Amino acid sequence: MIHKVEKYIETNHLLPRNCSVVVGFSGGGDSVSLLFLLHKLGYDCIAAHCNFHLRGDESDHDEAFCRDFAVKRGIKYEKVDFDTRNYAIERHVSIEMAARELRYEWFEAIRQRYDAQAIAVAHHRDDNAETILMNLIRGTGIHGLCGIRNKNNYIVRPFLCLGKDEITQFLVGEGLPFVSDSSNSSDKYTRNFIRLKIMPLLEEINPSVKESVTRAAENLSAVETIFMGEIARLIKKITKTADGEVVSIDITCLLKLPEPKTILYEILKNYGFTRLLTEDIFQAIGNESGKVFFAPGSSYKLVKDRDTFIIYRCSEKEDITYQIKENDIENEGLPIGLSIQIAPVNADFRIDRNPNVATFDYDTLRFPLTLRRWKDGDSFVPFGITGRKKLSDLFNDLKLSLLDKERVWLLCSGTDIIWVVGLRPDNRFRIVNKTKKAIIVKFFPKKLHK
Repeated sequence: MIHKVEKYIETNHLLPRNCSVVVGFSGGGDSVSLLFLLHKLGYDCIAAHCNFHLRGDESDHDEAFCRDFAVKRGIKYEKVDFDTRNYAIERHVSIEMAARELRYEWFEAIRQRYDAQAIAVAHHRDDNAETILMNLIRGTGIHGLCGIRNKNNYIVRPFLCLGKDEITQFLVGEGLPFVSDSSNSSDKYTRNFIRLKIMPLLEEINPSVKESVTRAAENLSAVETIFMGEIARLIKKITKTADGEVVSIDITCLLKLPEPKTILYEILKNYGFTRLLTEDIFQAIGNESGKVFFAPGSSYKLVKDRDTFIIYRCSEKEDITYQIKENDIENEGLPIGLSIQIAPVNADFRIDRNPNVATFDYDTLRFPLTLRRWKDGDSFVPFGITGRKKLSDLFNDLKLSLLDKERVWLLCSGTDIIWVVGLRPDNRFRIVNKTKKAIIVKFFPKKLHK
């Protein structure tokens, strides 16, 4: 078995020879075999044990076993304690998901501390088959049917070439001690139910069902590579991006593509939108503009605006007011790029008509100026007229999209709006004949500080 795993590591380029590797070490037979085998192959192992405190004294016994096993063999040992139940409650996730999130985040921290090249975990072929069935039962796309990857960033799984029976034989042959997790015999967890109840029934139909499921997953993995390449090409045709993220989807172009709902999901899943929510979004195509959808558990929302779906990040700081001092030439603490210049108004003075530049009578302003988001009910006196105008009416006149409206910032003096940044200055603060000193504010749309 050692040679089989060694060849699998080499063939799939999982680990450089003799490198440092963090090994997820529960003390169970699978992780004991993995740690022992990698150590024997010459890898510099760091045994990383998580005590999730889910099984009382048994959890503490497992921790003591892992520490002793590693120390006796001269293997570096790290351990951590987690309040898993409270974590699950606070984040509204299952115990299984809580434990998974906690351990992988900690494994990565250990990897960085030791400057290790990888994190090795002991998933084997039987685990892979169970994962595929679990994903299928829950409802999944092609990615979920491809099973567990043997390499995912720093995570490597050298045992995916092995079945559970091979690992058990290895443990016996090497005389290796290990601990048994009593929760593995309970079918209250989905994975255990599949292992203990469903898999034996499937093996009555096909004794090699685990190998068959794994083979099917490998075939689908190749199909997924082709599928994702084509999806990426189609997505590029119907979307606009900014800073590497999709910001809008052309609905008309989307509907001309084959399986538009699937393509929409492939875009939206990257921003936290579920498949069920994507169904609702797709149904909204025939509805009026203004429908808003929030991605659960993420900071993104989607808005339908005429023939466009717009995606943008919800800011938790939208209600914050930023102060601008008159002696600040470059305001690096602002969410947008602004610079301020004070100049005398003389015979050579000229007003810059660029919409991203606003010029005001210095003596009409009160410092510090403030920068904030617009809100319903805001109004000002647009340059060139004397009556007040609601910002919502201005936006409608300019035919701004919902996304453009959300991005509007206001520059204010006291409670007065002096500039709808990049759109319109306020007439009350304009340069007049008696103006002696001007303040010039420049807006740099592409210079985003936050």
